[in-house]
Amino acid sequence: MAGPVKDREALQRLSFLYQDPENQALARFYCHTERTIAKRLVLRRDPSVKRTLCRGCSSLLIPGLTCTQRQRRCKGQRWTVQTCLTCQRSQRFLNDPRHVLWGDRPEAQLGNQADSKPPQPLPNTAHPIPAQLPEEKVQPQSSSHQ
Repeated sequence: MAGPVKDREALQRLSFLYQDPENQALARFYCHTERTIAKRLVLRRDPSVKRTLCRGCSSLLIPGLTCTQRQRRCKGQRWTVQTCLTCQRSQRFLNDPRHVLWGDRPEAQLGNQADSKPPQPLPNTAHPIPAQLPEEKVQPQSSSHQ
């Protein structure tokens, strides 16, 4: 990682809860607890961790044991489809070898953001102010008093 970790103790606890116990009910409880802690502390989890947890029942998705994993083609694109065997919820992931996750890109790292200069504010072009305002023609009002 580029910078100091926000909550080192919380991340260690999450790492422990993500471990693979042999009891599936206990694994589901640990994964549910891990997700609620991450939400409460507003911690970003790695996409590889999120992809191995079922969003429906919080099961640990292990291909062949707790989920099925199939390769599908749709409109020229390759997809990986994971289906949880507990709750039958499926997830699709695009198989694109050129795809790079945002967290893996160089501009996403904090060290690279500090090197770049701050962005300049954009001028408000919605209502441009002309250099000279047009002169208004004042027409005399005819007042007809009777």
